[in-house]
Amino acid sequence: MSVRPSVRRTVTALAVTGAAATAVVAAAGTASAMPTDFNCASSQIDTTLVAGSPGAGQRYAYVQFTAKPGESCTLQGALPIALTGADGVTVTPDPAAADAPPVTVADGAPASMLLHWTGIEAPENQVQPASVTVTAPQTTTPRGDTSDPAITLPWNQGPLDKSADAHELTVSAVTAGPAQP
Repeated sequence: MSVRPSVRRTVTALAVTGAAATAVVAAAGTASAMPTDFNCASSQIDTTLVAGSPGAGQRYAYVQFTAKPGESCTLQGALPIALTGADGVTVTPDPAAADAPPVTVADGAPASMLLHWTGIEAPENQVQPASVTVTAPQTTTPRGDTSDPAITLPWNQGPLDKSADAHELTVSAVTAGPAQP
């Protein structure tokens, strides 16, 4: 008879321990999944403007995003872009960018976004931007740190056409991997 109460206590203790372990594992799984679902704040990524290969009047550059060490976040679609000092140029997201899958960058992994424009007009129909500003999708990191979403880079990619026929900078969706100059 003394064996039964001891067995019951052991079974009860194992059940309680198992439930507690399951709760800890479930909580840990939720905590580790959260950063990969979090949109990037400007403080989580390094951003550079990389020249692309020109051809037949077509000009290309990439905005490259690289996750800082220990950071993990998501970018998707064509992020908002603005040019300073480029009156007459319209910035337009590629329509396909709206349906692009999200891209997660983590621990030094890069992602990039292609910019396309023309540069064949006469100098009086061109404009030389001073800078390009990309707006990060988030202002707060998972740790609660806040940052200005505006990432401004000097424009060093040459002039853009601003004539009525050719006055557009097209922004593609964010894709995984480094810029492909």
